[in-house]
Amino acid sequence: MGKPFLLINVNNTNTSFALADTRRLVRVVRIPTVAARTVPFARTEFDGALLASVVPAVSRRLISRLPQRPIEVSAALDLGIGIRYPRPRQIGADRLANAVGVVRLYGAPAIVVDFGTALTFDIVNARGEYIGGVIAPGLAAVTEYLYQRTALLPRIRLRAPRSVIGRSTVEAMRVGAVVGYRGLVKEILTELKKQPELRRATVVATGGYGHLIARHVPAIQRVDPRLTLEGLRFIYLHQLNESH
Repeated sequence: MGKPFLLINVNNTNTSFALADTRRLVRVVRIPTVAARTVPFARTEFDGALLASVVPAVSRRLISRLPQRPIEVSAALDLGIGIRYPRPRQIGADRLANAVGVVRLYGAPAIVVDFGTALTFDIVNARGEYIGGVIAPGLAAVTEYLYQRTALLPRIRLRAPRSVIGRSTVEAMRVGAVVGYRGLVKEILTELKKQPELRRATVVATGGYGHLIARHVPAIQRVDPRLTLEGLRFIYLHQLNESH
């Protein structure tokens, strides 16, 4: 089967490293981005590497640790899908990977809801072209803002509230965050689904809080925590095929 290849996805909060082959993700390691100073699998031989990053300083540091320069994901790369967007260089590498992953695994049209540091909606039309999206504050950012900007509200651990009526400050905050956030997601998806080209779109959730929110949002049909990494795998394989 040959040596595996390395995939790196650098986001604002977490960085994921994955060894992959032509069929699957073989092994995944996820660490806080602030701690991403070395590359796991250092003693593993791999054929090549692909990097998607929204944190340039971390990208430079990790590139310097690799034995060869990785392919860097951007709209300038042949991704295997179309891009119909006025300023394609503004599209984050992780969002491009989401678009590729959803087309290859679930078809088009599609909407990817990524519950990361920011909440993003990435949209692919029926022709498999990335056409745009929506960006909103991330769930953790909302609760952290309350903690930092108020004198008495605590930092909370996000999980589903036991009741819609909070019986403590922490439970009240969980209701506001989780139930309120579901409302935000539902409303954005409702408006997107009104677009004629998106009425039949498959909706896939990914990211850290995907399971927490998606279970009560009927419009979300799938939850795929590894969608971004799978998209990177497909991009790498497309580059491999293009070079042969």
